[in-house]
Amino acid sequence: MESTLTLQGRQVDAADLATIRDLIATHPDWHRTRLSQELCRLWDWANEKGRLKDMAARALLRKLDSAGLIELPAPIRSANNGYRNRPVVLDTHDLETPLIEGRLSGLQPIRIQRVESPEDTRLFRGLLQQHHYLGYTGPVGENLQYLIHDRQGRLLGCMLYGAAAWRVADRDQFIGWGEAARKRGLSCIANNMRFLILPWVRVPHLASHLLAVTRRRLAADWQEKYGHPILLLETFVEQGRFAGTCYKADNWIHVGQTTGRTRNHNSGDPAVPVKSVWLYPLHRGFRGALVARTRDRG
Repeated sequence: MESTLTLQGRQVDAADLATIRDLIATHPDWHRTRLSQELCRLWDWANEKGRLKDMAARALLRKLDSAGLIELPAPIRSANNGYRNRPVVLDTHDLETPLIEGRLSGLQPIRIQRVESPEDTRLFRGLLQQHHYLGYTGPVGENLQYLIHDRQGRLLGCMLYGAAAWRVADRDQFIGWGEAARKRGLSCIANNMRFLILPWVRVPHLASHLLAVTRRRLAADWQEKYGHPILLLETFVEQGRFAGTCYKADNWIHVGQTTGRTRNHNSGDPAVPVKSVWLYPLHRGFRGALVARTRDRG
């Protein structure tokens, strides 16, 4: 192993690795969730509200296990990435109403509902699995999920904001931060990972309107749930499939494009589709605030 690895935004050295191995060996009956929670306590790995970042810790442990550096116990259930291929029994009979069309004003006031209950979570996951071209893999780490209804209570779609991408050259150049500042400040960027308007909803200007109404409440919702601010929004729009029209209409800023290479594929031909990079500052002084964050949040 290298002297130090960077995983989930944390520096993991030989001493940390020895701590993890000792934790696993001392408690052979512990499952992965218990191990990740205890690791968070040992490292004091929590957000500003004191909540353990056990999902991030679990992802870190899985990466070490995949690299052969530790040996985790078998998972009790498959990870969230299995959601893409796992069938969801979702009765859409009540959802697939006749076409919802007409003027945007006829839908208002639109209700944005945070997904919190198991029933809403199942509905949210099922909608994305069945109607979004990327499906649903389950976000790792901090995230907010929304269901969107019109004034009659009819479901219009859903939206997912999650953790920022680790490194994006055009985004990072736009912000103007260095490596250390980026590692500290990433948690103050939220990524619009999924945006779905149901296929039977055909209302002009609805998409840009939904972007606006959700982003106006996102910072407060994130602060309430996780105890720290969100200063900037990002999203990645697959070129050749979408033009990013709704983001442009909502005044998001097009700052460039991705290389088509992932963190584990940084040379040769692109491994994934090239995407345009769009940003929306939520704070006038977002650059200074992002660069000035001095606490290593881990």
